[in-house]
Amino acid sequence: MIPKEILKKVRQIEIRTGRLVNDVFAGEYESVFKGRGMEFHEVREYVPGDDIRSIDWNVTARAGHPYVKKFIEERELTVIIMADMSGSGSFGTRNKMKIELMAEIGAVLSFSAIKNNDKIGLLLFTDKVEKFIPPKKGRPHVLRVIRELLYYKPESRNTSINLALEYLGKVLKKRSVIFLISDFMDSNYERRLGILNRRHDIIGISISDPREKDLIDIGLVELEDAETGEILFLDTGDNLLRKELAKGRASFTEGRNRVFRSMGIDSVDISTDRSYIEPLILFFKARARRFR
Repeated sequence: MIPKEILKKVRQIEIRTGRLVNDVFAGEYESVFKGRGMEFHEVREYVPGDDIRSIDWNVTARAGHPYVKKFIEERELTVIIMADMSGSGSFGTRNKMKIELMAEIGAVLSFSAIKNNDKIGLLLFTDKVEKFIPPKKGRPHVLRVIRELLYYKPESRNTSINLALEYLGKVLKKRSVIFLISDFMDSNYERRLGILNRRHDIIGISISDPREKDLIDIGLVELEDAETGEILFLDTGDNLLRKELAKGRASFTEGRNRVFRSMGIDSVDISTDRSYIEPLILFFKARARRFR
């Protein structure tokens, strides 16, 4: 039995994100992702005017006269929400915690997918695969996806993007659109990311909080690493320390974006102190222009 407060929260997100999808995102989503692939339909005899590049040479050799392969536009997509549930997602100093922002973005993408008759699946990961929900259609399925994003209690606090990518590479048999939502506070996942991106369409959605790059002076503070549990004491009044932390964060962000660019992976940066609507709209519009 699902508690009433959980159902209420899921319903609130459905109402809020459903309006956004109807008003803004569904059309942008369709222009970017629909009809991007072709699937095999049949083999038939060659007729004058057919493109000779479509000749099926194996069938032609067996039959003794030319046959061609016919393809049809693949209208139905498989969309996977790949969400980082590690301990760092529980951080947030402004409007929302990072994990709450992930859930709402996941809801927008999920409702956009089913509005266009696509399948939606969910992978929750830490340093292991916490839960995989195979792709399906329909509103009840999307509500389950949102519920898991909001209320799943991970068994681990650590992160392994590499392991999650490896898992998806094994279970996804059909080309899919994968939204990888994370703060990307991890390393050694680049090779696996490149391998998976050759077969699928990966979009990185990076979630951050302004205090991760811009500490304010509030004196000596005690901080706990959300993933390792390590306790740190920082003197936020130290101007040099604040500059070094900002420099380190800028280097981290540029390194991540450089990896994405080198692999041709589109990415969106979203912060807890600002609305996610404008960055997503700008992403959809920029990507749609490239496919026209």
